[in-house]
Amino acid sequence: MKIWIARHGQTRYNKQHLMQGRTDEPLNETGIQQAKTAREKIGNIKFDAVYASPLSRAITTGSIVGNVDPSEIIIDERLIEADFGRYELKNYYLLGLPMMLYWYLPEFFPAPETVETIASMIERSHSFLKELERKSYDNVLIACHGGIMRPLSGYLMDKQNGIYWRPKPKNCEIRVFESVDGKHKFLQDII
Repeated sequence: MKIWIARHGQTRYNKQHLMQGRTDEPLNETGIQQAKTAREKIGNIKFDAVYASPLSRAITTGSIVGNVDPSEIIIDERLIEADFGRYELKNYYLLGLPMMLYWYLPEFFPAPETVETIASMIERSHSFLKELERKSYDNVLIACHGGIMRPLSGYLMDKQNGIYWRPKPKNCEIRVFESVDGKHKFLQDII
């Protein structure tokens, strides 16, 4: 099975450099174009299934990149973005030291109070992938977010700590993995 993981396209809040966790902000025009460009880059791939976070920016990205009607997308709550708690919609560069340290180096610094932990993100994303691997798809697309994409990638790269944190995924970046009999392989990064 090839697993294609796409971060959503740009939103107004991405452009404003705001922490956008669970706020349901749609793609802006740039984001829609990014998704269309990503679809062009992957060519005529037909996905057996398209999964997405319940947030509209991921659903729209999944629909465009997956070349399917939004009604065909399988929504899974485990793919939602991290909960940024009191840091939601705060400027990336004005978060304060505890949140900046956590978000840039989660291997060394704990989540501030009200913020979802890496352990929680790993648990829900790895649970999703373990279920997915039991299906008989050839190609499957997962449309999600920059934060949750990191533990999804960590699982498929067999990272001991469960995350592939850096570099930060770009808007509409697609990471392609192969999963065969519980063995994983990174195939390519489409930016």
